[in-house]
Amino acid sequence: METVNHKPKEITIGLAGAAGDGLDRTGYNLANVASRLGLHVYAYNSYQSLIRGGHTWLRLRISERKIHTQGDHVNVVIALNQDSIERHARAIEPGGVLLFNGDRLRCDPALLPEGVRLLPLPFNELTGGLGKLLPVMQNTLAVGALMHLVGLDFEVLRGVMADTFGRKGGEIIAQNVAVAQAGFHYARAHSEPIIAGWRSSRPRLPFLTGNTAFAMGAAAGGCKFYAAYPMSPASGILHWFAEHGPKIGVVVKQCEDELAVANMIIGAGHAGARAMCATSGGGFALMTEAIGMAGMIEAPAVFINVQRGGPSTGIPTKTEQGDLNQVFGASQGDYPRAIIAPATLKECYYSAAEALNLAEQFQLPVMILSDLLLSEHRETLEPDDLTPEVPIRRGERLREAPAPGLNGKGPFRRYAFTPSGISPRLLPGTPGAMYVAPTDDHDEQGILISDEHTNTALRRKIQEKRMRKMEALLAELPPPVLEGPADAEITLIGWGSTWGVIHEAIEQLAEQGIRANHLHINYLVPFHKREVTEILRHCQRTAVVESNYTGQFARHLRAETGFSVDAVITKYDGEPFDPKHVIEPVRAILEGRLRDLRVTEEEAREIAYHYSRIYLGDKARPVRFERAPADGYGEPLWHVQLADRKSGLPLGDLIIGQETGSTYAWQVHGE
Repeated sequence: METVNHKPKEITIGLAGAAGDGLDRTGYNLANVASRLGLHVYAYNSYQSLIRGGHTWLRLRISERKIHTQGDHVNVVIALNQDSIERHARAIEPGGVLLFNGDRLRCDPALLPEGVRLLPLPFNELTGGLGKLLPVMQNTLAVGALMHLVGLDFEVLRGVMADTFGRKGGEIIAQNVAVAQAGFHYARAHSEPIIAGWRSSRPRLPFLTGNTAFAMGAAAGGCKFYAAYPMSPASGILHWFAEHGPKIGVVVKQCEDELAVANMIIGAGHAGARAMCATSGGGFALMTEAIGMAGMIEAPAVFINVQRGGPSTGIPTKTEQGDLNQVFGASQGDYPRAIIAPATLKECYYSAAEALNLAEQFQLPVMILSDLLLSEHRETLEPDDLTPEVPIRRGERLREAPAPGLNGKGPFRRYAFTPSGISPRLLPGTPGAMYVAPTDDHDEQGILISDEHTNTALRRKIQEKRMRKMEALLAELPPPVLEGPADAEITLIGWGSTWGVIHEAIEQLAEQGIRANHLHINYLVPFHKREVTEILRHCQRTAVVESNYTGQFARHLRAETGFSVDAVITKYDGEPFDPKHVIEPVRAILEGRLRDLRVTEEEAREIAYHYSRIYLGDKARPVRFERAPADGYGEPLWHVQLADRKSGLPLGDLIIGQETGSTYAWQVHGE
């Protein structure tokens, strides 16, 4: 019998509106329908730091196969306001559909790429017999229509709505189902589906965020104390522990500031509780002195830094991998520590449990680096990806004080010199275990070195004792492995959240006939320099992919191995990499040409859009973009034509520099 290869189906839905329009809940309901059907989902919400207003753009990608990014394209857009139509209509792929409330909004067909359909929904007509409805119900109408357009089972949506609105009672559930049903029937009568015939033999898939995975992993790993001061984008971990922690025996504290947070978890760890906290770069800055204290007193504690755009308070709702240097330099002096950078939701779960183990085994602070993308995006996992049973290793923890003959003469030596550098540990309150845990350097018993006459040999000995832990720690951690063909034309190197986009970019490059492979680093400190050097020695070309301006990991790689990569592919605009943002630079590297760093048409559109809104309000919109020569401005130009929003007639022109993004000339016809 001839075998027919089935190419996995997938579709990407964009939901656009303002903060407060209910986009997150709408997207969550859509994703739940797909995940309950056993389909994979990846969702990323690009939002502003606003409670109301502004612009929110949520991309929801659904596929029959496991996916790792929000993708490059969008097939359907649900626009909840006029601003969203004008921002995103042009981005819809041919064959796609633009959905909106036809009673309030309009779309100029000139905005649409060829082959894109309009489906204005007559909200008042379709819902007139359902009583007084809140404006947010336009979302529900669109979701119902979407069930037909993307071929998802409406009955599953009915179940999702029952779960979503269960606390509000049967009347609210029935009203939402009726509105969604009206949208479904209208779409079925007025538009062909974009996709149908989904295949999945999987059961319902779990759908969660990276922050939820961190919290669940910590709970599975025996975390008994969690402290935090709310700071986006780490707050989701606190929210999970606040809801579930007391039920599972976790003490949860929201503190007055990050200094208190850090000191409380170190105190809890010193007292024997597995303790963790999470923050972002600004909060982590306040914790760094305490982290050094944990290194000095050899107390176990876990710190999660969910990075966002910086410096200072930066961009609270945008992603970046800019805190690597900050974490490397946390506290002063040399001290043993571990720095882990999980790459996937599955790794978020297991790295939280692993960090608690390493902190106790090696009696040191462990730092986990995440970022907004990894922590806040939602993704489906396979049912067996996460297991509640994870190993718990306590390390050199004694239950009772040893007899003097077993531990030498005199008081208990908490910081006893050992070949591994790991000293036997007793919890405070254990009979016979009185000792001092000082933040000044000290001897085996905790007596300060500064209290003695100058003793350089003792200082060297205790410092070497602490740092010996790093050798054993490195041996405990699995080294990185090269993924992909050994004869690749280029090796892409990443850390943290870039794993998914590198993985999908390599798949697309293979379809274009380009062989690439992937080296991903999860353990930043200590660093597997010997293994990494050996891998890179055999690579033809190399490029680091990371979300910061200066290529912080590329510099770290060179510092550890002496190896300089051929290129660094960076992105630092607050939005995550799409596969295309990796593929084009890779092609440029292989073709021996410089990357085109000029302002793209998409970026020129954003500049023109905001400029016209500032100076002309809602009167104008950009409609045409043409490349033009420098004309004396010193750089190539974008010539942008503006049109009257209502009549569509030419209104003015805007000149934008292709290299700098500068707005050089602004002319409104008739002025």
